[in-house]
Amino acid sequence: MWIAPEHRSAGRWIVPGLVLAAGAVVAAVLAYDDEMERGLIALGVLAGYSAILAFRRNEPTLAISEGFGNGHRARTHLRAAAMTGDVVTAALVAAVVVQGLRGADITPYVWPAALAGVTYLLSAAFGGRGL
Repeated sequence: MWIAPEHRSAGRWIVPGLVLAAGAVVAAVLAYDDEMERGLIALGVLAGYSAILAFRRNEPTLAISEGFGNGHRARTHLRAAAMTGDVVTAALVAAVVVQGLRGADITPYVWPAALAGVTYLLSAAFGGRGL
């Protein structure tokens, strides 16, 4: 039911909101240092990461796909793959922020972060439809 407390809770928005706020702070710091382009790129990366976190805020568990088989091994494999993707994406986002704040080149990290975001969007949009 849509009025259930778990669907009205603001607590599920805290992490995506914090990530977006961090993006605004990083963009402001970089803009203050006359690095507007890097600031906008970092803001874009963090906004995308925030959108992924917001999209997944109501996921109690991972969906099980027939592609992974069934049973305990399938759940373990799917959780391991999802955790790996989450950690790599978080590391790329952190690298963009840290390199941007250091004034170093962020290009090597932006492209893989964008690829992770596009892959996630395509998976979320078409994953359950059996391409």
